[in-house]
Amino acid sequence: MAALDGLPPLRDVIQRHGLDAKKSLGQNFLLDLNLTQKIARTAGPLDGVTVIEVGPGPGGLTRAILALGAKKVVAIERDARCLPALAEIAAHYPGRLDVIEADALKVPFETLANGPVRIIANLPYNVGTQLLVNWLLPEQWPPFWQSMTLMFQREVGLRIVAGANDDHYGRLGVLCGWRTKARMAFDVSPQAFTPPPKVTSSVVHLEPIADPIPCPASALEKVTQAAFGQRRKMLRQSLKGLGGEALLARAAIDPQRRAETLTVEEFCRLANCLGSLTSRDASAPLD
Repeated sequence: MAALDGLPPLRDVIQRHGLDAKKSLGQNFLLDLNLTQKIARTAGPLDGVTVIEVGPGPGGLTRAILALGAKKVVAIERDARCLPALAEIAAHYPGRLDVIEADALKVPFETLANGPVRIIANLPYNVGTQLLVNWLLPEQWPPFWQSMTLMFQREVGLRIVAGANDDHYGRLGVLCGWRTKARMAFDVSPQAFTPPPKVTSSVVHLEPIADPIPCPASALEKVTQAAFGQRRKMLRQSLKGLGGEALLARAAIDPQRRAETLTVEEFCRLANCLGSLTSRDASAPLD
């Protein structure tokens, strides 16, 4: 990468700016520039594309995205210590890197660029799952993003791509399966990071489904949270607080089944029935 973009090696950048990774921010810096290019390429051709990156740190992945031709990168970085290193990259690529110092959980991402964008990020471990859920559940669909290429702990990656009857299947698998086509791209060894995490990481690529099953997102969240919150119990018990057997009967689902056996379509059916039950209850006259 140094030969490709003319910028110093990342280890030198980190040492010069005193950028020790902070556990409190979920930081693990990715130094292998061959891997950063591989992640960027997983998102597809980047010529003329606007990319949003969360948690760029010293900018290894940022450099790969820009070197592969992205029109612009909008990078969200909470750690002010990383800003001087990112400013050096911005100077090297005039007009192509915007850095926003902010907490990504509070950023209105849909306002950051005109037209569709791609999200490419080595997400901080402590906020990665919540960011993904936020990006999956906007009111407007199709969403503002064309695709997401994201790195998570491998355990989270397996949950994202899991389907019914998979040991890793849960709420995250339902939400991702409802609105996206998700696939595991490749694994990343702990030794690629500084400091090395205790777990293997995985890069996951997600593309939005243009016409997902019509379903209220809030109801789907409630149903999946209740069902998988007591995943070893039969649905008649785990969904008792949402209507139990009456809800299951309306959805034509056997009350003796367990959450991990239901398909995404069946969960959407439950959510739609929950929505109709809630509306009916709300319209009933008070005693």
